[in-house]
Amino acid sequence: MSNAPDAFTDRSKTDWKPTDSHFELRRLKSSDLFAGQTEIGIDHGGSLYRLKITRQGKLILNK
Repeated sequence: MSNAPDAFTDRSKTDWKPTDSHFELRRLKSSDLFAGQTEIGIDHGGSLYRLKITRQGKLILNK
């Protein structure tokens, strides 16, 4: 068994704080993001990610 911290339980590695009472999740409508398209590019930390709407209406994120 490894003694390495679990990335999912070690919240110090992320700025997401679900228990913060002042935290408000920013919500965007997918129709506003996609503006009639089925795929958009997201630049994150110098890498390009592709967010796509599938034929079944689900979202897929690829690097």
